[in-house]
Order: sequence, then structure tokens, then C-alpha cells
Amino acid sequence: MPIRRPLLAVVSGPPATGKTTLARELARSLGCPAILRDEIKQGMVMNHPGHNADGDDPLNIPALEAFFATITVLLRAGTTVVAEAAFQDRLWRPGLEPLTGLADLRIIRCTTPVSTIARRITDRARADSHRVAHGDKALLADMEAGVYDPDRFVSISLAAPKLLVDTSDGYAPALVEIQRFLLRPNHEGDVA
Repeated sequence: MPIRRPLLAVVSGPPATGKTTLARELARSLGCPAILRDEIKQGMVMNHPGHNADGDDPLNIPALEAFFATITVLLRAGTTVVAEAAFQDRLWRPGLEPLTGLADLRIIRCTTPVSTIARRITDRARADSHRVAHGDKALLADMEAGVYDPDRFVSISLAAPKLLVDTSDGYAPALVEIQRFLLRPNHEGDVA
């Protein structure tokens, strides 16, 4: 019996669009690991007292390297993976491209209105002390100054099936349809 290539389900989008929640739910329902870039960085911050996430954060590159190294090890072992990060094209495509030789890639982009993003960032900054690792205060300041626009987010440009998911109130399309998108054969067309 032939062995299938593992699936790499990439969950992307601007900050506070529901990526982490969706990635965890998908990993649970698929029965595979979720590799979350922010959690890797939070683990690094624990070992850097006085870390400041604003500006040119010195932990961003090591977190990116650890993120892709972890995904690579799992894919080479034949493990399906849900990977979650912002995944803007310019910064993330170079790390994703080599993985297309190891796995069937599916790209999910989460979206939600700016008002929901602002509420989510404010709520999580209050509720999660680990969020200091990610510069949420600077993002909120940019939003208040009117210089943050999630529509400027540049999606991954790799040739792979893509799905846009609105996370404003649950998921649209529904979770079962997102799972179908992830598990369908590679030769079927893109969904928008």
C-alpha cells in the first residue's frame, strides 16, 4: 500500500484574526500536532529577562528558525502538521517553499473586521501575561493612530489550494468544510 505525503495546513492572517484558535481546533480534529510560532517565541522569552518585543525584536529570527526546523522534522517523519503564524508572503514564503517537497500544502487565511481585531488584542493583553512577547501594545497604538490596516496583509503567493475563513462569529465556512478543504486530493482547484 503506498504511503501518502503528510499534509501541511498553514493557518495565516493578520494578528488577532483567530489563527491560533482555529489551528488548535483543526489539529485536535485531525489528530495531529499544531506548531504555533507565538508559543515558540514565548518559550524563548522566558529565558530572556527584560525582553522588549517592541521595535526590532532580536528573538524574531531565532523563533522563525525554530518554527521551521520543528515543522521540517515532523514532515520528514511523515507527520501531518497544522502550522500557525502570520505568514505574510515576503517573510514566510522562503521558509515554506522548501516544505512543499515534503508535504501537500494547504493555506488558510483568517480574516475578521478591524473592530474585532482591536477587541481581541485588548482582551488577550489583559488575560494573557505571555502576550508581552509579541508587541500587542505597539499594535494597539498603531490602530489608535490609524496607521494599522489589516488589508495591507500580503497573503502567501505559493501555488497551493487556499481558503479564506471569516472568524468573526465562529467560522465561515464552517469547521467541517474547512476540514474537507484540508483533506481533499491535491488535484482539485482552489477555494476562495
